[in-house]
Formats: sequence, C-alpha cells, structure tokens
Amino acid sequence: MKIETATRHLYASQSAPLSTAARNVAASFSAALSTATAATSKSDAQSAKPVDFTSMTRQQMQAWSNDQVRSGNMSLDDSRPFMAMAMKVPVRGGTELQAGNDVKRVDFTQTVRAGIEGAISRNDDVTRKMLESALKTMQQYQGDTIGIDTRA
Repeated sequence: MKIETATRHLYASQSAPLSTAARNVAASFSAALSTATAATSKSDAQSAKPVDFTSMTRQQMQAWSNDQVRSGNMSLDDSRPFMAMAMKVPVRGGTELQAGNDVKRVDFTQTVRAGIEGAISRNDDVTRKMLESALKTMQQYQGDTIGIDTRA
C-alpha cells in the first residue's frame, strides 16, 4: 500500500508572511553566521603550517594522528605509537596528564630513535618494527602542511 503526500503541496503557499521582527532576526543571524564563517576561515588559513616532528607539542601530535586516522591515511593500528607519544604519564605513576595542558615542545623523531635503540637492546623485534614504521611515517609527512580548511 502506498500513501500519497500530495496534500503538503496545497498548503505550501499559505505560509504567513514574516513579521518585521522575524526578518530582523533572520538578517542578524545571517550576518552573524557570515562573520563567524569568515573568522573561522581566516584563523584556519593562519593556522596552516608545516608538520615538524622535531618540535611539536603532545596536543599537536595527538591532533595530527587523529587527522591521519580520520582521513584514512593511517589505520588505527598504525596510529598506536603516535597516540602513545601524545600521552604523558608521570614518572612516579598515576594518571596520564592531558595533552592539551602540556605546551612543552618535544623532538618526537629523537624519541622514536631512542625507543628503537631501547627495543634493539631488549631484543624486542615487535616494538622495534612498530617504531621503525612510525619513524618512516614521520619522515614521509615531515614538512607537509597541516591546518588547512578544505571546506568549500
């Protein structure tokens, strides 16, 4: 059985005209939306910068790796070492410190190289291969531009 919805067309032209107040609200909203969109586009353009794994905050590392997974450039499994690098766990134990609260810049390429050396000294081939893959990925993306707004 098919139900027709032809009656909605009968009443489409019978909407009440907008009051002056409603037109003003609509115009204000439209202006605010245009201003916000322009400001976002401007800040996105200003935030576009090359990826530099030798001087990056943990928050930037986390954002970069999330973007790579979202865009399909990296699998979730491949992102594991990058997510681990974005975490900061106190030496004495306890809970992870939030990446957004840490503004210290880190040389993640050096961190990965040290991790590879540690894995070699422990004869840990699984970790060594994972970190070597991460280093290769970092070298591939080093200098690429990030922070570009691709919305039309």
